Amino acid sequence: MAHFAKITDGIVTNVIVVHNNELLIDGVESEQKGKDFCHGLLGGEWVQTSYNNNFRKQYAGVGFAYDSVKDQFVALQPYPSWLLDANNDWQPPTPKPEGNFVWDEESLSWIAFPTLEG
Repeated sequence: MAHFAKITDGIVTNVIVVHNNELLIDGVESEQKGKDFCHGLLGGEWVQTSYNNNFRKQYAGVGFAYDSVKDQFVALQPYPSWLLDANNDWQPPTPKPEGNFVWDEESLSWIAFPTLEG
């Protein structure tokens, strides 16, 4: 099965599964054939996405951005203070320390996450 993301104004608005038979041209899969199939079925612009993150950086989700220059899907911003780096990865204002920490947006800091010892 192949997965395709509908792109509207640079944002993923839908992700669907397409049977591999819809992609075949002389027994070879064609992304363009899949894009054309999706467009004929639902209209709009479609881009293939990889469920296993094999291409376009990561699997597309509704609300993700599509960077057409880098041909990558960009995840949703996890917190307002985090910034996108040159690799389209969200980075916190301060690096995560070693160990079990969670981000606290209110204090803009990493908070130790308690673990159960058993």
